[in-house]
Amino acid sequence: MASAALKDELDIVIPTIRNLDFLEMWRPFFEQYHLIIVQDGDPSKTIKVPDGFDYELYNRNDINKILGPRSSCISFKDSACRCFGYMVSKKKYIYTIDDDCFVAKDPSGKDINALEQHIKNLLCPSTPNFFNTLYDPFREGADYVRGYPFSLREGVPTAVSHGLWLNIPDYDAPTQLVKPLERNTRYVDMVLTIPKGTLFPMCGMNLAFDRELIGPAMYFGLMGDGQPIGRYDDMWAGWCCKVICDHLGLGIKTGLPYIYHSKASNPFVNLKKEYLGIFWQEEIIPFFQSHNFSKDCTTVQKCYVELSKQVKEKLGKVDPYFLKLADAMVTWIEAWDMLNPPNKDSANASSK
Repeated sequence: MASAALKDELDIVIPTIRNLDFLEMWRPFFEQYHLIIVQDGDPSKTIKVPDGFDYELYNRNDINKILGPRSSCISFKDSACRCFGYMVSKKKYIYTIDDDCFVAKDPSGKDINALEQHIKNLLCPSTPNFFNTLYDPFREGADYVRGYPFSLREGVPTAVSHGLWLNIPDYDAPTQLVKPLERNTRYVDMVLTIPKGTLFPMCGMNLAFDRELIGPAMYFGLMGDGQPIGRYDDMWAGWCCKVICDHLGLGIKTGLPYIYHSKASNPFVNLKKEYLGIFWQEEIIPFFQSHNFSKDCTTVQKCYVELSKQVKEKLGKVDPYFLKLADAMVTWIEAWDMLNPPNKDSANASSK
């Protein structure tokens, strides 16, 4: 078997409440990688993983033991718990996928190696400062078009690769209710950089990122059990990551690769989880759009802690939930630094 790209530099993080039979389909693409499985829900339940995979599994008891009181920042009974896997990983790159995501086929009928495409996206620069009308100039058969400034052609490091889905689209509950039978069959062969200053809805079910560049900002918030909101975990992480990437000169790509999203969740259950978020979003988006970091924010951690203070001050007026979320953001950074002590040399370099 040929050696897989970045196999010693990438972990695959999977949140789940069920046996991971879906991995059999992914075996040709995942078997050479290390898996971090974050078990949600009842920790006494045994999750079965197919033979032949190299993995570590963490349940709620493990999370509590490792993080102690700081475990309060990790959501329970929600796929937001996946971000614990980001924290315990020691690799440079993370790919995270949901357990209802299957291997998709391209228009020729060939299985899509989603992980391989994410790696290509991450290893090539992004172009957030000037839009290229042929999309990603680093893809085969493309380049910078006439009129693209030569001074910007080097691009910036890519921090996040956001993949898409065939079959069940990632819709909110109102859209699901209006279009219950809609399926995404459109395969668009495209990767593009999301422009600087533009927010986007980040979906966590087919997502890769450079942990060293943006990891501490990939916090999926407080969702699920005991919280007034759900299904905004990846959205929150995406908005935080985007404004921090814009500030630090990093890029985010979206488009290829596709996975096959096999199962639609219940729109009525989703509506109960989302309905406050649908209202709050109208305050949250302007908050992120108008946010500016101070020049002291030279690292992701510093950006994130400063952002948490603004969340408390400005979004705390929207609902007390945001006061709790702001505190959890700080706890998350403390927990991240506890498990990933900052390198003294790099800390000194960033403070010069």
